[in-house]
Amino acid sequence: MASATVMHGRRKGQSKSAGLIDVNSLPPGVGSGNNMTIDELRSMTILSKSDWERIQYSLNRRQIEEEKIRKEREEREALRDRSKEIVKNWTNTIAGQRQKKLEARRIREEKEEEERKQVDIEEAKYQAEKRKEAIEKAKTQQYYQTDRVKQFHGALLLTEVLKEREAQLELKSLMSKADEGRDREWLEQTQREMEHGIREDQQAALQRLVKRKDCADFQKAQIKKHLHEADEVKEDGRHEGEELKRLAIQYALEKQRLEQIRHAEQKSTMNDNLRQINDVKRMKEVQRQQEEEEDEECRIFGAAKRKMMKLRAEKEKNLYNEKQTRLSKIRDKLAAQMKQKHDDEDERIRQAVEEGEAKRAAEDALKDAKTKVILEEMSKHRVEQMKDLEEQEALERRKELEMLLLRKEADRVFQQNEEEKRRRQFDERKKLSNFHLKQKDEHIDNATAAKQAELNQAKANVDLLQIEEEQFQEYANKVIDHCRKGGRNLYPLKKAAKAGCGGGLGPQFPGKGGIRPSYMVADLSGVQLPNYQRDSTNETKETIYGDNQTNKRLGFVWKKDKEAKQQKESC
Repeated sequence: MASATVMHGRRKGQSKSAGLIDVNSLPPGVGSGNNMTIDELRSMTILSKSDWERIQYSLNRRQIEEEKIRKEREEREALRDRSKEIVKNWTNTIAGQRQKKLEARRIREEKEEEERKQVDIEEAKYQAEKRKEAIEKAKTQQYYQTDRVKQFHGALLLTEVLKEREAQLELKSLMSKADEGRDREWLEQTQREMEHGIREDQQAALQRLVKRKDCADFQKAQIKKHLHEADEVKEDGRHEGEELKRLAIQYALEKQRLEQIRHAEQKSTMNDNLRQINDVKRMKEVQRQQEEEEDEECRIFGAAKRKMMKLRAEKEKNLYNEKQTRLSKIRDKLAAQMKQKHDDEDERIRQAVEEGEAKRAAEDALKDAKTKVILEEMSKHRVEQMKDLEEQEALERRKELEMLLLRKEADRVFQQNEEEKRRRQFDERKKLSNFHLKQKDEHIDNATAAKQAELNQAKANVDLLQIEEEQFQEYANKVIDHCRKGGRNLYPLKKAAKAGCGGGLGPQFPGKGGIRPSYMVADLSGVQLPNYQRDSTNETKETIYGDNQTNKRLGFVWKKDKEAKQQKESC
């Protein structure tokens, strides 16, 4: 058994005695599983590498060219990027100079931005300090506007007023002591001042008289001037009145002429209207005459037409009579001819009758055949119709059965949907119930939290009141020490600086931040009670109720309060 030699390029040949081919030398895909003969192997074409590459290139030319173009484009882009990277730092080019200027501008703008940021920071700090000072000033002013501080400042003002009053009293006493020996000198000086004042008043009176005389002369001259101007005005008014009168007369004449022209125009218009009315009347008369003439012509035409119709009817009647006469003559002549021919035509009639009967028999036979065919077709058609009807009924019964099944399925789906709907509604109601319970718990928690927040706020308010009380006492003590060093009366300040805010006369509430409430009387006077409860009111209670045991808070019922009440009601 010889093995075939296969090489790239031209084949050299093989032994003629070779009947089989070595399996190892076969190409891939050809083996024991493929029953390939020697002739088939000989019909195979073996390509060289260059031919294979040429065939592959011709088949994949587009992809190869696109890949080549893509690689060239990538190389050009890489080259351009490398060129840009090389020349981007050159300073001797227009782009480099522009880039350098842009970089310098960027650096300058960054530096200016940093400076502006620094200025903004300093300005923000300054504004923060100003806001802080304004807030502190506002807090101070707001603190000074509180009732307690205002009351304390009022007490301070009262202290200053008392101090000033004491100083004025002391100054008055010193001045009275100093002026005891100077009364006589003061009287003489007063006398001299009075005489000098009288002389000055006389001179002033003389000057006033001179001024009055000058003013009177000026007013007289002004009056004369006004009278002269009034005369001129009257003269001008008289001339103007004459001119107006002349113009009024001229206006009346012009008006009269216009009235005459208007009357003439009205008269001419009236004449024109009368003339037109007469023309209209004449036109109506002419039109009436024309209508009468036309009516007469219509009547004549109608009479002539009726006469013509009568003549035409008579002529038609005559023509009809003549026609009937001619027809009767023709009929008699035809009857004579038919009677003459009657005997000759009996044989022809008999033959015609026999031929007609034969023809009718043939026609009846043909008609019976056609009728038989039609009956057979009708029977066949009836059978087919009955079969179609049965098939249609079966189809309808099958459709009804399918519809019944569909309805049952729809009922089942509907029941399933209803069950799903009821289950979903139950779940929703359950969720809603849980939500309501949760919401109720949240409301309880919110109410508890709000109550706790209110307690915390009350505690914070108490702490804040305590802090305010300490600040106020510190401020008040400093002011009282300063006033003590200045020798002021400290009673109003101590009373205003008494511990406990509220300004009342009652005892402090330690649980409410040291508030000192005020209690008003029960009558219309609205005055404050001197204290919450004191022994001095027992006498009043005993006077009203007869004993000293009562749980009511009573005010004073003094006589002056009743009188004040009566005065208010009378007002």
